[in-house]
Amino acid sequence: MPPKTEARVPGKPARSRRVRVSGEERRRQIIEAATTLFSRKGFRGTTTREIARAVGVSEAMLFKHFATKEELYAAIIEAKAHVERLMDTVVEAAERGNDAEVLRTLAREMIARTRTDPALMRLTLFSALEGHALSDMMFRSRVQQLDDFLSRYIARRIAAGAFRNVDPMQAAWNFMGMVVYHTQLLELFRQKPPRHLTSDRAVEEMVQLFLNGVRRS
Repeated sequence: MPPKTEARVPGKPARSRRVRVSGEERRRQIIEAATTLFSRKGFRGTTTREIARAVGVSEAMLFKHFATKEELYAAIIEAKAHVERLMDTVVEAAERGNDAEVLRTLAREMIARTRTDPALMRLTLFSALEGHALSDMMFRSRVQQLDDFLSRYIARRIAAGAFRNVDPMQAAWNFMGMVVYHTQLLELFRQKPPRHLTSDRAVEEMVQLFLNGVRRS
C-alpha cells in the first residue's frame, strides 16, 4: 500500500521544514562564505553565484543583504579587520613605559590573530596583488594604524634619548616586517620552525634584535 499522506486543509499553507534564519545570521553566513572564497580564489576569481551557492541561498537573496560587492567588501572589513582590541593592548603596554613589553605585546597579538584567522592575511595579499578596491580599505583599517602607533612610540623614545636618531616610520616598518614575514612563513608557506624555536622564543628574538639596533648604548 502507498504511504499515507497528510491531507492538506484548504487555505492552510503547507508545512515547511526549512529553518528560518534571522537577517543578522544570514549576513554573517554570507560574510564568512565570501571571506573563505575570496581568500582561496581571490576577488576576481570568485563570483557572487559561488558565494550564494556556498551559503545555500539565491543570488537575489545575497543582493538583498548586500546590494553591491562594495557593500560586501566593507562588511568583511568591519567583521575581520578591527584592530581596536590589539590597539588597546599595546597602548596599555606603552603607558607602562617598557619598550620590550610594547614590542612583545604587538608581535604576540599579531601572530595570534593571524593564526586564529589566517584568511585575513590572504585577503590582504589578494587585494593588493589584484589592485582591488579593498586593498586601501584593508591597509587603512588593519596595517596603517599599527604602523602609525609604533612610529609615534619610537619617535617619543628618540626624543627621550632612549633610542638612536633613526627614522621612526622606517624603524616601525623594520619591526613589523619581521613579524609579518614570520606569520607568512608559517601560514602561507607552511614552514615548520625548528622544534626549539617556539612562538614565544621567536618573538623574543625579534624584540631583542630590534632593540639592540635602536637603543643607545
